[in-house]
Amino acid sequence: MTTTDTSEKGLENIIVAALTDEAGYEAGTSGDYDRELGLDWPKLKQFLYATQRATVDLLRLEIPAERQKFLERLRANITKRGVVEVLRTGISHGPVADIQLYYATPSAGNAEAARRHAQNVFSVTRQLFYSTQNRNSVDVAVFLNGLPLLTMELKNSLTKQTVADAVTQYQQDRDPRDLLFQPGRCLVHFAVDDQQVKFCAALSGKSSWFLPFNRGFEQGAGNPPHAAGLKTTYLWESVLQKDSLADLLENYAAVLETEDEQGKKHRKPVFPRYHQLEVVRRLLRDVRMQGVGQRYLIQHSAGSGKSNSLAWLAHQLVGLAAASDSQTLFDSVVVITDRRNLDKQIKETIKGFAQVGSIVGHAERSGDLRKFLQAGKKIIITTVQKFPFILDDIGGELRGRHFALLIDEAHSSQGGRTAAKMNIALTGIEDEPESPEDKIIALMEARKMLPNASYFAFTATPKNQTLELFGDPYQEGETTKHRPFHTYAMKQAIQEGFIMDVLKSYTPVDSYYRLLKKVEGDPKFDEKRAAKKLRLYVESHERAIRRKAEIMADHFHEQTQHKLGGQARAMVVCNGIARAVDYYHALQTYLQERGSPYRTLLAFSGEFAYGGKNVTEEALNGFASNELEQRFRAGNYRFLVVADKFQTGYDEPLLHTMYVDKPLAGVKAVQTLSRLNRAHPLKRDTAVLDFYNETKVIEESFKDYYQTTILSAATDPNKLHDWKSDLDGADVYDPADVQTVVSLFLDAAPRPQLDAVLDACVGRYRGNLDEDGQVRFKGTAKNFVRTYEFLGALLPYQQAGWEKLSIFLNLLLPKLPAPVEEDLSQGILETINMDSYRAQIKETQVMTLPEYDREIDPAELGQGGGVSEPEMVPLSLIVSQFNTLFGDIPWEDKDQVMRVITQELPAKVAASKAYQNAMANSDEQNARIEHDKALQTAVLSFLKVHNDLFKQFSGNPSFKHWLTDESFRQTYLPPGSATSAT
Repeated sequence: MTTTDTSEKGLENIIVAALTDEAGYEAGTSGDYDRELGLDWPKLKQFLYATQRATVDLLRLEIPAERQKFLERLRANITKRGVVEVLRTGISHGPVADIQLYYATPSAGNAEAARRHAQNVFSVTRQLFYSTQNRNSVDVAVFLNGLPLLTMELKNSLTKQTVADAVTQYQQDRDPRDLLFQPGRCLVHFAVDDQQVKFCAALSGKSSWFLPFNRGFEQGAGNPPHAAGLKTTYLWESVLQKDSLADLLENYAAVLETEDEQGKKHRKPVFPRYHQLEVVRRLLRDVRMQGVGQRYLIQHSAGSGKSNSLAWLAHQLVGLAAASDSQTLFDSVVVITDRRNLDKQIKETIKGFAQVGSIVGHAERSGDLRKFLQAGKKIIITTVQKFPFILDDIGGELRGRHFALLIDEAHSSQGGRTAAKMNIALTGIEDEPESPEDKIIALMEARKMLPNASYFAFTATPKNQTLELFGDPYQEGETTKHRPFHTYAMKQAIQEGFIMDVLKSYTPVDSYYRLLKKVEGDPKFDEKRAAKKLRLYVESHERAIRRKAEIMADHFHEQTQHKLGGQARAMVVCNGIARAVDYYHALQTYLQERGSPYRTLLAFSGEFAYGGKNVTEEALNGFASNELEQRFRAGNYRFLVVADKFQTGYDEPLLHTMYVDKPLAGVKAVQTLSRLNRAHPLKRDTAVLDFYNETKVIEESFKDYYQTTILSAATDPNKLHDWKSDLDGADVYDPADVQTVVSLFLDAAPRPQLDAVLDACVGRYRGNLDEDGQVRFKGTAKNFVRTYEFLGALLPYQQAGWEKLSIFLNLLLPKLPAPVEEDLSQGILETINMDSYRAQIKETQVMTLPEYDREIDPAELGQGGGVSEPEMVPLSLIVSQFNTLFGDIPWEDKDQVMRVITQELPAKVAASKAYQNAMANSDEQNARIEHDKALQTAVLSFLKVHNDLFKQFSGNPSFKHWLTDESFRQTYLPPGSATSAT
């Protein structure tokens, strides 16, 4: 009886049959492979004789000795330059300067190039005996014109062997000194079973790093079921098809040159991950079909290799032709980033991939950008900050040209004024509009997304405005939603091991302190402002900084220093430059005291006044800023203390631990903690110690970006009508003022003429509006300007009145003084002393992220705001009320309970969606009902860690009554209060 072949050989049969019977490969034999030379001479001979017979005769390859010289030169070239470059560019030998070893994919309509390309010989050899030292064989090897391109080791889960066994076989049984496995001699090595594929571009024995090459399933790791085959069928039915493999050779595989800290150069083979290959191919296919003028949002997790994806896309867009003809679509490809360290990183990556280095221009100055645009440089790399400097100088010759704009880490700001200025720069309007109305129309046109440009926006954390600006719109019932064009989710990146899960070891550190009143009287202060000042005072106190620095240093020595083979680094994230300098000195001092060999570096921008003198990063570190990243990777520098700098875009795989003493939420939390997520062959985990934030806030921040992020609805433009009506009726300006200021501004009138009108409006603002009215007017004006700058790029219609008011308000707002609001907490710091401080590391938290796509709402459209009445309470009540009422209860840890009551419980209660909704849309009585429900739930959540608190709340009516009143007083915000407004 014949049964199904479930062995490793059976999988080998399936792959080889698919390539030879269906894909047009030729079958090779192991006996034809020359182990000394690392090639299949019969297949190479077949190609050369068919395509370059005259060269064969000139080189006298029929003579064994002459053929041996040629093949040894070919082997030497591959060893030096790699098989990719040799196949792309050929070699020279003897009297022949240009021996072609491969004919590239032809452009449309080039019949001769198509004929030559068809003569390339793709072959597959099973059980290839490759070594001169032993009888080991690799399961499958693929050749192109006799030169090896890739190898495969196969396993079958039905026989209890998996892709992991194939990886082990490469690491332990495939000697990287054998010619076939030396760096650069193959594009890639695949470990394959019937469930998964992994790949390695350069074998290095036991340290060979294999990464998944899977399609992903339900936005996680693995592969989806195949309707009529194995889950890994896509590898041979798609990736290894002739046209696909040719594309990989021509446009993706590369050997990049890098330089280490000692200045030594290294050659690193690069091969795309599956999601990188998929997104670039999908984008190119769509652009080819749709033409210029589309917008694409790519949501790829931090650490997923966006720099390489950008580079592959950029250099292929350069020569991309439309599907309907051979006309090149783009005159220039502009890569835009808003961070200088990424600007440098992307520049080096793109130059490494571009086969013709001269087509790449790095605009380090605005003059370079202007020159490159005017000269039609094919790839231009720049920062978004450089665009405004060239707007007045770009000539009309740019009109009619087509641009591809690749935006790295797209932010919503690129939908506002910066994007509008960039659009104006690239529009290149030649004819100066004559009348103010003509100029208004021109400005509105320039504000819109350019029809002669395609936008490719890459981000790991798309905000609502980013989704609306660049995402794909689709209908769900009556609602228009937006989603990314392509997603490589954080969930999949973590499960595949491309990035680390930074929430797996997240440990909060609580602060406990006691303040003493040092004045005889009992002054009253605004409670909410006072609480903020007191916390800032405590957390920045010399005693607190010292204690937290000790915890950081001790934790590093006990838990971190041995990680990554003893190379682990840590980052300290601080709330401002002053705090960063404090930590820098405290860490340096304590490390010296404990005899540590490790040292600390400091990162912040500009000059800062500290301790009576101006300090800089360079002065404190003792070397130039541009050396900081390299120094941190070398020697005994293990702590990097940062204030904003390096919290986004910093890519350092050796970074293992983060100490956070700064409020983080939303996108900022994800971007900051993601500095730890870069994978490294020796990296098994990460660690976060957070001295500031609630675990729940961090968890909520990550939920939106764990899978695909979707915008739930479009922004309502009618809000602009409402705001304009409110502003027009505020008795600050009249329509004639707006028209006069706009006309003067567009006609480049002398500034005093504008100031005369604007200052009169400021006078009415001061004289006609009370404090609440001033707050409301200024808040509404800011909302109008911000929202119009965003919506102006999206709306299919134009409103000249909106454009005029936007110009007017942009000129008026800087002149409007801030409403004078008395600080009723002023002086509180002079009334108290810190009696004691301690910090306690809590248990590591387990965070659960959602297994579904998250919808986020459109940008909140604020109401203009108002002034809320401060709640004045005596200092003694703030400090001692708890002790007075309930000090005799035998609390297990009274300080900790007090912290829960004053900070953790209010935060949990205030986060209740039902309570928030009641505060915003109902009266105080209904809000109180929802508050009490939220408080009950919050207290219950503390049952395990604060059982005595739960017992008092459940069994002590007076305590419950007091706590309920106190919690409501701390959290309730009536509708329209300034704190609740956006």
